[in-house]
Amino acid sequence: MKLHLLGPSNNLLNSHIKITGSKSESNRLLLLKALYPGITIKNLSNSDDASVMNQGIRLKEGVVDIHHAGTAMRFLTAFFASREGANVTLTGSKRMQERPIKILVDALKILGADINYLGNEGFPPLRIKGRNLNKYKVSLPADVSSQYISALLLIAPSLEKGLELELIGKITSVPYIKMTLGLLEKIGVKSSFEANKVGILPKKSVSALTLTVESDWSSASYFYSIAALSEMGTQISLSSYRKDSLQGDSILKEIYKHFGVRTEFKEDSIILFKDSPHPLNTVQCDLANAPDLAQTLTVTCFGLGIGCHLIGLHTLKIKETDRLVALKNELSKLGAKIAVTNSTLTLESSNNINSGTAIDTYNDHRMAMAFAPLAFKTEIIINDAEVVSKSYPDFWKDLEQLGFRIKGL
Repeated sequence: MKLHLLGPSNNLLNSHIKITGSKSESNRLLLLKALYPGITIKNLSNSDDASVMNQGIRLKEGVVDIHHAGTAMRFLTAFFASREGANVTLTGSKRMQERPIKILVDALKILGADINYLGNEGFPPLRIKGRNLNKYKVSLPADVSSQYISALLLIAPSLEKGLELELIGKITSVPYIKMTLGLLEKIGVKSSFEANKVGILPKKSVSALTLTVESDWSSASYFYSIAALSEMGTQISLSSYRKDSLQGDSILKEIYKHFGVRTEFKEDSIILFKDSPHPLNTVQCDLANAPDLAQTLTVTCFGLGIGCHLIGLHTLKIKETDRLVALKNELSKLGAKIAVTNSTLTLESSNNINSGTAIDTYNDHRMAMAFAPLAFKTEIIINDAEVVSKSYPDFWKDLEQLGFRIKGL
């Protein structure tokens, strides 16, 4: 599906958008619910990723295909490895079979897991025979993906002795680890996280309780970008969000102050106000704790004609695509001067945007959604626009609700 996007006919937006539950929280809670059936989940994400996680976690044998869902691949690897009697082949898309998983598999094997590679060493697909994991001490590199760490932490309370996990090197995406620990705390699991060591105590059962998933802050980022690129006086209301969010991407409310966007909490919603001009010529950010914001932030800067220098982006190389290369390719089409390394991105300030450019999305939902707000500045074409279903199936409908003119729906 190819979409032609034009900005709203009226820039004075004043709309309310209800955003689905966080994909990150949903997938964690789905795994915990599988371990502890007394848990009930409300406001579950309607994303493809949560759907394949929900389907996969119900199986005990056969082939489990998680398509492009990286979180599900990491979490289900740990889950099946720790479920005695499970016998599954865990696989995914061509890109998923290029995304490394050796660090997690090695850690699980130390704990006693029976996992074999069916293709290239260190990559899916995996053959997993569930066992009682009787070891409880393990270490792993912490500077590659926090999902490896969260996968281990989520199964830890179901293990006979819990888990003592030592993290080697600089810890990446710490807020996602704290999100996992926060959700464990909500179901009554005791944990500790000091320096580079995490401890989880075992918990045999959980009394019946209901947990409501907060809406996704990563999805909110595209509306922050829209607000930043829109006229003064714009107001956009989004629900449902909490001041005490567990999501690392909630740092959005601080970052987008640079672009004149103020955030106000009202009951279970946030209201975005574009009420001041952006004062900076260049924005500098370390996104090591919120790497999923890199595409949105870079495109916002480009649309505003300001430069940016972003660091802490080393995890973007192993996402749905190499996001740094993808950003460089597509922004260059639009006329940007941009340079990337393995962990940084530098964009020069520029007021030139090429019109009618077709943006390739690389099977990456965030590429499609990050570039969409540029429709405020010029006509833009999004190729393979349906890729947004991975995390936010209603994205294009919600843009139409804001007044965007979209051809091709």
